[in-house]
Amino acid sequence: MSKRIDIQEETDLEQAEASENGVETPTRGPDGKVEIEVEPEPEASAAEDDVKKKLEEAERQAKDNHERILRISADFENYKKRTAREMQDLVKYANEKILKEMLTVVDDLERAIESASNHYDANDPLIQGVHLTLSETLKILERHQVKPVVSLGEPFDPSFHQAMMQEEVQDQPPNTVVKELQKGYLIHDRLLRPALVSVSKTGGNVNQENNQ
Repeated sequence: MSKRIDIQEETDLEQAEASENGVETPTRGPDGKVEIEVEPEPEASAAEDDVKKKLEEAERQAKDNHERILRISADFENYKKRTAREMQDLVKYANEKILKEMLTVVDDLERAIESASNHYDANDPLIQGVHLTLSETLKILERHQVKPVVSLGEPFDPSFHQAMMQEEVQDQPPNTVVKELQKGYLIHDRLLRPALVSVSKTGGNVNQENNQ
C-alpha cells in the first residue's frame, strides 16, 4: 500500500517540476495511463494541393506546345508548297523576256509580208522566203507555249486588250474589237503582251435595233 503511494507522490512531484520548468507533461487518466491527444490529419494537405497545381500547369504547357508544333508543321508544309510553285513558275516562265522580244521580229515579218503583197505576186520567192521565216519563228514560239490572243470580233477585255481608239460601226455591238493594230500573245496561261485594238462604239443601226 505504501509503495503505490510513493509512486503516486513521485509522479506528482515530476509533474510539479515539469510545470515549473515550462515543460508540458502527458496527461494521465484515472487508471494511471498516459493520455496523448492526436490531431486529425487534414483531408488534403498543402503539399498535395501544390503538386496538383503543378500537374495542371504541366498539362497546360504540354497542350500549348503540341498546338504550337502543329502550327509550325502546317506553316512549314505551306512554305514547301509555295516554294515548289515558285520554282515551277520560274522554270515555266524562264524564257518570258526573250520570247517577248521575239514578238517584235514576228511583227516585222508580218508587216513585210503585208507590204510586199501590194507589190509582188504571192508566189514570188521573196515573199515565200519571208513566209517561211515567219512560220519557223511561230513554231519556236509554239514550242514554248506562246500563242496569240483571239481579239477580232470578241468583246473588249481589259485583261487581254489595250484599246487605242474607238470606231463607230453599223454591224457590231458596242465595246467589240473591230480592228487589231498589234497582236497580243499568251505564254501558258499568262499574258505576255496585250493586243492593241480598236473598239466599236454605238452605231446608228445598233441604236435602231436597241430601240425596237
